[in-house]
Amino acid sequence: MSREPTTSKYIDVQQSEIHGTGVFARTDIPKGKKVIEYIGEKITKKESEKRSITLIEKNQGSLTDGAVYVFELNKRYDLDGNVPENTARFINHSCDPNCEPDVIKNRIWLLSTRKIKKGEELSYNYGFDLECYEEHQCRCGAKKCVGYITAEENWRKLKKLIAKKKKKEKKAAKAEEKARKKSKK
Repeated sequence: MSREPTTSKYIDVQQSEIHGTGVFARTDIPKGKKVIEYIGEKITKKESEKRSITLIEKNQGSLTDGAVYVFELNKRYDLDGNVPENTARFINHSCDPNCEPDVIKNRIWLLSTRKIKKGEELSYNYGFDLECYEEHQCRCGAKKCVGYITAEENWRKLKKLIAKKKKKEKKAAKAEEKARKKSKK
C-alpha cells in the first residue's frame, strides 16, 4: 500500500546544488513554523542499528545510494524515513542550517529557525557524531562549513583532528622529500 508523498504549503522539491534532490521554500517561511513532518516506519533502536549498518555496507563508496534516513524519536524508538512518501528526507545538511528537527507529541517536525526566503533551499544539521566523519564530507557551501557532516558541538574537536592530520601529512611529505633527495645523491 503506497501513500502519497508528504506535502507542505511551504515547500517544493527540485534539484539541489548541495546534493542531488533538495527541498526549497515555495514562499517566504516565518521563523518558528512547522515546515514539514518527517515520516517513516517506527522501529526499535536495535532494528535501527541493524538497518543502518546493512545499508552502509551495501552501498560502500556510493555517493548517491548510501543515505541513511533514520531519526531518533525517543529513548526506545527511531523513525526510518527511507520510505517513498517521506518528502522531508530530501532536505539536505548544512553547517549553517535554516531548520531544525523537533519531536512534538511523538512526531518529528522540521521547524524554521529563522525567516526563510522564497526559493531558498531548506537545510538542517544532520548531527552526525565524529566516529566516521571522513566518510561524510559536507558540500553545503556555507561560509562557516567545517567540511564534514557532524553536529555543531563536535566542531572544535573536528578542527583539532583535521589540524593534527594535516600536520602529520606535512611531516610525512617532508620525510618523503628528504628521502628522495638523499636517494638522488
